Amino acid sequence: MLPPSSTVASTVPTNGDLNPYGIAFVPSGVPAWSTLKPGDVVVSNFNASSNVQGTGTTIVKLVTDGSPITFFQASPGHGLTTALTVLKSGFVLAGNVPTTTNQQNVTVVAPPGSLLVINPQGGLVTELQDSTLLDGPWDMTVLIDNGSHVTAFVSNVLNGTVARIDLSIGSGGATLLPSSHIIASGYTFRTDPAALVVGPTGLAYDAQHDVLYVASTGDNAVFAIYGAASLTHDGGKGRLIYQDNAHLRGPLALALAPNGHLVTANGDAVNPNPQQASEIVEFTPDGRFIAQMQVDPATGAAFGLAFGLSSSGQVQFAAVNDNTNTATVWTLRPLSTGDDNSQ
Repeated sequence: MLPPSSTVASTVPTNGDLNPYGIAFVPSGVPAWSTLKPGDVVVSNFNASSNVQGTGTTIVKLVTDGSPITFFQASPGHGLTTALTVLKSGFVLAGNVPTTTNQQNVTVVAPPGSLLVINPQGGLVTELQDSTLLDGPWDMTVLIDNGSHVTAFVSNVLNGTVARIDLSIGSGGATLLPSSHIIASGYTFRTDPAALVVGPTGLAYDAQHDVLYVASTGDNAVFAIYGAASLTHDGGKGRLIYQDNAHLRGPLALALAPNGHLVTANGDAVNPNPQQASEIVEFTPDGRFIAQMQVDPATGAAFGLAFGLSSSGQVQFAAVNDNTNTATVWTLRPLSTGDDNSQ
């Protein structure tokens, strides 16, 4: 599925945060005065150095052959999720699903979580909260990015929904607009002794066909929501497009590849198979399996993944490894004419 050209980088910052979840490329067009530059790759950490889930507070910039650079560090009481994106304005959106310890000394989620709006210099501008629209923001993808106005899709792991949110962003803050609403629901969600929570995760938007794809971890399936950009009501789960117990093992992050295929990361919390652990799976939008690649021989290593462009304009693919606390960035070979079966 992928060529051998790759680099591996640590995701552990100086404060010792672990368990990388989200990964994103910095797009072209960010302001020259932004801390992050086009082609940079950033990663969010879900665990603190204690390795307790839902306590990680950092977003780091990957550095080849060196320690990552901390771009942002939240205050204690946060847990940064797979929901991570860098806007053309240089602002960064990051999901937060923190945890706490109950009277039985068990780590539990502290709902509803929030969406952090971070300025181009790595400072927190706004922490958006909404118990319906942002109920455990677990992953996200951007639909419209016009600088001061952003529309994004957010998957909610604590209520099994997907929201389309409209944001007004300015130097002094960000506002969640009343036009935001739930466009999909009914996905399986639950707590999990190992994974903490299981629910809808990866989102990939096909702008050409106006289709939002949803990787529902608990359902072990991928769904398609048609007309997602203008949907004015809750459309339920959408149409089932891929359910494959031979290859899907709790799909997490989801991305649309340059060849039009979909790529997802198996988290192994559902339908696990130790012989096929931590795999990234490529399939077509009509549900045809193409290929798979293992991130790590141990279970639970695969999570965030993304496609983007390097600073020189080369197409790249990036994925985290939760077990080794690293991320790998592959430089993809150009597709040959008529070649739509591999990256």
